[in-house]
Amino acid sequence: MNEIILMSDPEVAAVPVRECGEPLVDVRADGRLLVDGRKDDDSGGACGRLRLGVLERLVQAQALLPDGLRLLYVEGYRPPSLQRRYFEEYAEGLRAANPGWPPAQVHRQASRYVSPPDIAPHSAGAAVDLTLADARGRELDLGTRMNASPEESAGACYTDAPGIADEARANRALLGRVLASAGLVNYPTEWWHWSYGDRYWALMSGADAACYGPREQV
Repeated sequence: MNEIILMSDPEVAAVPVRECGEPLVDVRADGRLLVDGRKDDDSGGACGRLRLGVLERLVQAQALLPDGLRLLYVEGYRPPSLQRRYFEEYAEGLRAANPGWPPAQVHRQASRYVSPPDIAPHSAGAAVDLTLADARGRELDLGTRMNASPEESAGACYTDAPGIADEARANRALLGRVLASAGLVNYPTEWWHWSYGDRYWALMSGADAACYGPREQV
């Protein structure tokens, strides 16, 4: 795999944010995407919200899928307090498993799987965790379960991980093609994580600035 820029890398934090003020909208009420409720309990339902521009790009991407396939939306907006909790819990597990790691290494390794709270695209309403489903809403095989950690999956959660089955690789490629065509970028340690308008997107797409910054839940 090529060298990966992680969320914790300084060049991500260096990207300026020029907040455009676009609202968060309820993806469930919109009705154009298939929405899975598995993250509702953690977020109190906030996960069903997303910046309007990101939602419109997901709908564009879905229109590019072959007949009988749909995007399955799992999580979008994540309140900063929840993002902080996720990051600290995962970092603590890494710290316990690797007592010799200095704090900077724990922070960097944690960012493979959970974005640092001050950078997190989810807390800007700019990121979405999603997969593919058939016409009956059944998830396709993409090689790991969604949200499988690098430790659990032995690295198979990385988008370009070697050793996954041909069918899963083809499904990842299809997901990537339609989302990239709509302007989203992938976080390459997580095949399911795509974003638009945040700092990571700006860095990877060559934009001068992010247009979405962190939002407190409103």
